Amino acid sequence: MIILAATPIGNLGDASRRLVEVLENAEVVVAEDTRTTQRLLQALQIANRPRLIALHDHNEKQKAAELAALAADTDVVVMSDAGMPTVSDPGYGLVAEAVAQGVTVTAIPGPSAVLMALAISGLPTDRFTFEGFLPRKPGERRATLTALAAEPRTMVFFESPSRLAATLADMGAAFGEDRRIAVCRELTKLYEEVRRGTAAELAAWAADGVKGEIVVVVEGAPRRAVSADDALAQVQALVADGTRLKEAAAEVAAQTGLSTRDLYQAALAARTR
Repeated sequence: MIILAATPIGNLGDASRRLVEVLENAEVVVAEDTRTTQRLLQALQIANRPRLIALHDHNEKQKAAELAALAADTDVVVMSDAGMPTVSDPGYGLVAEAVAQGVTVTAIPGPSAVLMALAISGLPTDRFTFEGFLPRKPGERRATLTALAAEPRTMVFFESPSRLAATLADMGAAFGEDRRIAVCRELTKLYEEVRRGTAAELAAWAADGVKGEIVVVVEGAPRRAVSADDALAQVQALVADGTRLKEAAAEVAAQTGLSTRDLYQAALAARTR
């Protein structure tokens, strides 16, 4: 069995009792960084010394099949340096291989920088999208943000403190300087801080430099006021480009606030005319 184990993102007190119990009995632990995992075992006062195997971006493709096969006979605990493995961290390739081999995959839930930042941001939480780290190169970052300009869901990003000011400025250019943003810094740690404001305000604040681990939560684009006929035309254009009708209706509905069912039915009716 593969056991994905969420670990503290800063505050050691967030380690669950279940995590401690599993680590006390684990025979094999797959870790993003074995040194970080050794320090965590010591901090949690785990007397058990499991076999530690490194799994990171540079070796996951080579090790996935071997580790999945190992998990068919024994429990393999998978840990990243912080938070849930596979979420912007190594582990997805291993999980995919385990599923392909018919190996059971489960998880020990726990701390998540993504969900914590979303919850305390003050921005809508009913629908959101996690975008991970933006590209490092300015041109690629701007292109990515431009492609997200019409995204109606709240967006969550990870960002390096050294690139935060530039990213916030690019967000202002792509989304509009009045778009609401929350910058969450050092979550669960001693100097935890949340800065809320517009893209322009936060870009000015970050210009002097920011330290720590950063999560950026961005308000989704406002829904556009369009007529039912224009919305139907958008659905039809998406379908013409290869999108399935149901998905096209849902996408346009999310952007306009119109009913997915009504758009779907209108598109079906238009086909029979």
